[in-house]
Amino acid sequence: MEWKLVNGDYVPNGMGSFTALSGGEEVLARVLYRLTARRGAMPFLPNLGSRLYQLGREKASARQVLAAQYVAEALREEPELAVESVELTQAGETGLLTVFLSWEGEELTVQLPLVMTAGGVETR
Repeated sequence: MEWKLVNGDYVPNGMGSFTALSGGEEVLARVLYRLTARRGAMPFLPNLGSRLYQLGREKASARQVLAAQYVAEALREEPELAVESVELTQAGETGLLTVFLSWEGEELTVQLPLVMTAGGVETR
């Protein structure tokens, strides 16, 4: 079960608990978590997260292919989820990663703003 977050805070449900997500919203919350967590940063969960933070170190011409590879790698442990396509648009140091997914016959889309730096990529 995933809890609803707004601006980094859990949303109360008015009954002393938090608002739970379900269905596609729950899947999208897990996807965002997996894409924004740095792969290898958690010693006891070495396969959790993505390597998207490394995109800024790569040539601009290679980033699209690598972004698709990193997304597929990060979402591999979500077997009911299919990555349909990944698009990376770049304008200078900023970018937008759009991931098109399929889950139980439902089409889902995740957009993740990126800032490219010499040391890597920051997600916003």
